[in-house]
Amino acid sequence: MKFCCDYFLLFIVLTVKRFLMGSEATKTEQEPYKVEFSEQELRERLTPQQYRVTQEKGTERAFTGELVNNKKAGVYRCVVCGKELFLSDTKFDSGSGWPSFWDTPTDGTVRKITDTSHFMTRTEVTCADCGAHLGHVFDDGPRPTGQRYCINSASLKFDPSKGKHD
Repeated sequence: MKFCCDYFLLFIVLTVKRFLMGSEATKTEQEPYKVEFSEQELRERLTPQQYRVTQEKGTERAFTGELVNNKKAGVYRCVVCGKELFLSDTKFDSGSGWPSFWDTPTDGTVRKITDTSHFMTRTEVTCADCGAHLGHVFDDGPRPTGQRYCINSASLKFDPSKGKHD
């Protein structure tokens, strides 16, 4: 009986750990990212908020990000590596408090990773080149994709040099 209880407790501990760790196991099973930066370089280059969001999977408070109300034409790039992630043409006001987009410019721009942290299942979005945490994608967006990429402003750098949206 004790043998059975030990395995049951081990199962409970591993299950809770899986939920608390979220997508870490999934991330290591994927192919490596193209661009890597040292922790020291990122801490020197990024603000504390940008580092917390992109490297520690943090989330900025709703309606506080500098890009949530941005309506200018341009490109949204990864704050870590500069990769083009979203175009202003696909940005929309979701009312969520975070910049929201209904599509990426091309396939392979972002990686989608199952995230089971916080006792729920969501789809995490990371930069396909450097692995920076961007936010999450949900299936409640507008047509034509039905997707809502809910992205932290702290993970983005706005480049007004390119884009069609006014």
